[in-house]
Amino acid sequence: MKRQKGFTLIELLIVVAIIGIIAAIAIPNLLNAINRGRQKRTMSDIRSIATALEAYSVDFNFYPKGLSTGVVTQLTTYVMPTFIKRLPTNDGWNQALQLDMETAGQSYTIWSLAKGGTGAVGTGGPKTDFADAIVFSNGQFYAWPEGMQTN
Repeated sequence: MKRQKGFTLIELLIVVAIIGIIAAIAIPNLLNAINRGRQKRTMSDIRSIATALEAYSVDFNFYPKGLSTGVVTQLTTYVMPTFIKRLPTNDGWNQALQLDMETAGQSYTIWSLAKGGTGAVGTGGPKTDFADAIVFSNGQFYAWPEGMQTN
């Protein structure tokens, strides 16, 4: 009798099960790392916008006046290209970055609505959910991601 070469059904099932177990462990970690990168990009973009606003303030002795609460694209005529070459307009989740300028030009707040676009500005301090807003106000972060993130 001639012996056939190849894998048995049991061997193939064991390999598929091992690959499934590895994927079940790796995919959540990958998704967490992707969202963490989006948070860091958002924080970096917010800091860049704030740096441009601070440079504007140094030159004019106040922040841009007459802007309403809305998206950061309102700053385009004030800070581009003198204080920032390209104004970031979206966060890491492709949501529009939000802006609130005091009408007298004394303070500003920039925030991201974060994952899902539902983050509320609410209380300050460290946050542990990807859906929590990231808030920067007058030179410092008011609400920021810290520690192990959920969701």
